[in-house]
Amino acid sequence: MVNIKKERMTAQKSFVFNYLMGVKTHPTAETVYKEVKKKLPNISQGTVYRILNNFKDKGKIQAIDTKDIVHFDADVSDHAHFICEKCGKVYDVYDECAHCGVLKNRRTKVGKINHYKINFYGECRNCKR
Repeated sequence: MVNIKKERMTAQKSFVFNYLMGVKTHPTAETVYKEVKKKLPNISQGTVYRILNNFKDKGKIQAIDTKDIVHFDADVSDHAHFICEKCGKVYDVYDECAHCGVLKNRRTKVGKINHYKINFYGECRNCKR
């Protein structure tokens, strides 16, 4: 018999998740903590980090590892990310991957693709100026 424990959504978890759902900036854990603390002044940094890791482990959010730091994204749909090697910003990339032959038919010689994570690295338009 499998013991399935339903996890409740506390106010703290709800604030963290809603913050992530409301931004497109791929914030770091530190940024999430600072923003959530404005609404929940008693929340600790450790609690925010645990919530983020819990959400990541459960597939509710994704973590994007850059050279120096981890960014978080509540959009878990299939899409890629562009990571600027100069400023470290993370951008969503949707259309470029949709036209790739491998991803279009979702089949490779080794098996069927269910989902993917692709990171592109380069210099963003803002840094190129």
